[in-house]
Amino acid sequence: MVAKVAGVCLLALLAFCSASVPGKRTLVLVDNWSLRETHSIFFKSLREYGYDLTFKTADDASLALVKYGEFLYDSLVLFSPSVEEFGGSIDVAAITSFIDGGGNVLIAASSNIGDPVRELATECGVEFDEEGTAVIDHLNYDVADEGKHTLIVADTENLLKAPLIVGDKINSPLLFRGVGMVSDPENPLVLNVLHASSTAYSYKPDEKIDEFPLAVGSSTLLIAALQARNNARVVFVGSLDFFSDQFFQASVQKANGGKKFDQSGNQVLALNLARWAFKDKGVLRVGKVSHHLEKERDTPQAYTVMQQVEYSIVIEELIDGQWKPFKADDVQLEFVRIDPFVRTTLKPKADGTFTANFKLPDVYGVYQFKVDYNRIGYTHLYSATQVSVRPLEHTQYERFILSAYPYYASAFSMMAGVFILSLVFLHYKEDVKDKKE
Repeated sequence: MVAKVAGVCLLALLAFCSASVPGKRTLVLVDNWSLRETHSIFFKSLREYGYDLTFKTADDASLALVKYGEFLYDSLVLFSPSVEEFGGSIDVAAITSFIDGGGNVLIAASSNIGDPVRELATECGVEFDEEGTAVIDHLNYDVADEGKHTLIVADTENLLKAPLIVGDKINSPLLFRGVGMVSDPENPLVLNVLHASSTAYSYKPDEKIDEFPLAVGSSTLLIAALQARNNARVVFVGSLDFFSDQFFQASVQKANGGKKFDQSGNQVLALNLARWAFKDKGVLRVGKVSHHLEKERDTPQAYTVMQQVEYSIVIEELIDGQWKPFKADDVQLEFVRIDPFVRTTLKPKADGTFTANFKLPDVYGVYQFKVDYNRIGYTHLYSATQVSVRPLEHTQYERFILSAYPYYASAFSMMAGVFILSLVFLHYKEDVKDKKE
């Protein structure tokens, strides 16, 4: 009996510890509880990666993202596209504040999209089409389509070329049935992860087209992503069915006689998207930063112009929950006053240390060693270290400058000429003629 009680306590302790793991607390808002069954494979895979999922309906009166000024969750999954009003203290402004605070959001929409989801997408630079619309493609639709050509087949060639976001390789086409969207061309932070083919458009399937659709051709986005300047990540998927067990396990074949695939690529892409959105991949951090004169170890209080300087920075990447040395050959260092005076590529080492050796400019002032690394799929890495560069002291100038030797020679030649002229002038005596003569 005692052993059984101890076992129960141990399990409870383990459950408590797993629930409190930072970065893994995830709130899942659903329209109805049946989504837990129809999308069980996706949720099970997230749990296998260590995510602690908390399920609630979108209109639950006890919903809250913040308590006592602290976020209760690290990530938010919105699988409630038709919600018209969130419950509790959650609304569009609260979710926007959650993103501004560094929280991550995964949003799945559908043709029955409500105003809150559309408004939230607009805040992030993405515009969903109206309620009741769907992405239609009369050439690239699946054989299982019911006649409206809304069950479209998206080729993997339309995916963003970013392995950190979409995975290394997806061998099967993707099934999609949902609402289309477009991105704000003035927002450089929005990524077009998956777009439709050139023959697709977004409109209401049962109505005659009497106005130009919101999205036409390859500008029709099926999946979009946003990485904010604070590294918060938001992923928009226009299809809730995209994450369903049915689409995960369904075979794919275009109705116009295309090749048949036994299983779609939805599951592989969905898990890669979720892991990237929840900062399980593509996360960088700065370790130790050091700088000193060449062949020395201590950092001086100030540098002098034209000195040779060594700089090093440690960069680590989060891989499978562990920080490991980052491997790249395109990390650059800038030595900046107002504009960069020096820009050089850092040399990587096996332990994640990146180094550079360069000569300081012949201009004194207050400078910064700046590393600003921004690549698709990775969090924005920024490091700035301020230093002072002073001019030469009077004892550090050269006594004789090689380029001034001609001037030295002219000066000494002038002195010699004056000396000779003085001798001649002093020792020359003019003959004086006698007046009588």
